[in-house]
Amino acid sequence: MQIRTVETEKDLMKFIKFQWKVYKNDPYWVPQLISDIKKLLNKNKNPFWKHSEQRLFLAENNGEIVGRIAGVIDRNYLEFHNEQTGFFAFFEAMNDYSVAELLLSAVENWLKEKGMKKMMGPTAPSTNDELGFLLEGFDSPPVLMMPYNPEYYHGLAEKYGLKKDKDLYAYQITEKTVPMERLNRLNEKIKRREPKLTIRQVNLKDYDNEIKRIREIYNNAWGKNWGFVPWTEEEFYYQCANLKPLVVPELVFFIYIGTEPVGMLVGVPNYFEVLKKLNGKMGPVELIKFLWYKNRIKTLRIMIMGVKKQYRNRGIEGIMFYEIVERGIKLGYKTAEMSWVLEDNIAMCRAAEMMGGKIYKKYRVYEKTL
Repeated sequence: MQIRTVETEKDLMKFIKFQWKVYKNDPYWVPQLISDIKKLLNKNKNPFWKHSEQRLFLAENNGEIVGRIAGVIDRNYLEFHNEQTGFFAFFEAMNDYSVAELLLSAVENWLKEKGMKKMMGPTAPSTNDELGFLLEGFDSPPVLMMPYNPEYYHGLAEKYGLKKDKDLYAYQITEKTVPMERLNRLNEKIKRREPKLTIRQVNLKDYDNEIKRIREIYNNAWGKNWGFVPWTEEEFYYQCANLKPLVVPELVFFIYIGTEPVGMLVGVPNYFEVLKKLNGKMGPVELIKFLWYKNRIKTLRIMIMGVKKQYRNRGIEGIMFYEIVERGIKLGYKTAEMSWVLEDNIAMCRAAEMMGGKIYKKYRVYEKTL
């Protein structure tokens, strides 16, 4: 068995397509588009790599790929958190500890050479992207932009010496469990208390300016959260441009107090329901499938919700919860996932429960002192 770095386009395709081997018989795995993964890893197309380094590794046994991993160093993370932490990312391996050990030690050694004092992960590639190993909830598929993995990954990680850093929760909300009357009463009460409060859905014709408003709220609302790294302006525009074709305007809206945008919520249809049928490709046949199935999605993901620090504890979150539930039901969605929520973010956990949400998936982020 040996480990080697990805150096060629052929190696990169082996790195990407190895997932199909790991999940060959898994009914819940959803393959992402190969073209999207290539774009994510491309140093010339993804602006994340302008302030970050990557090293991709493949594990081989007699010429057969048996595992993959990436080492990532995000200089913006180092500066913002003032700690020398690097990441292991895109981890996939067969159920063999010797493979996991080879992969994780390769990243650990690389991070040490770069002066890192701690290794954290898994990421894909940063804490602003897919994060953690699925810990609970292996009996259903993941939703859009959430990770999925075999259950045995935790045993491999812990045997290597990785320790829990943080658990993340995903709440499931259904139209049958939402206490609409209670939310409606709360909604009306808050609106009476905040007469200058208005709600406006995103304007896709003014998307560039909308992105500026979203970034302003995002960086203010999440600034002190665990794992948070401010997006650069270029990164944020890049991510929002990728997201624009997936946006349903009714599910993305702002809360204003007077003329100031103070809160936002971003809900997105669970396009994983469609990607499940495409097997990582997007040719003419797959495009027809995509256009056919995208209007039949029954699940949405509440992926971003935030209120500026100075406007918290005024019930604005409750207004947004009511709005997304009411709009989602009108549009025909039967289920919503609110994710991810930090295990120790008590206020957000209680808010999810107030909406009738139940924890149905958990994710774990690991760390190791180097």
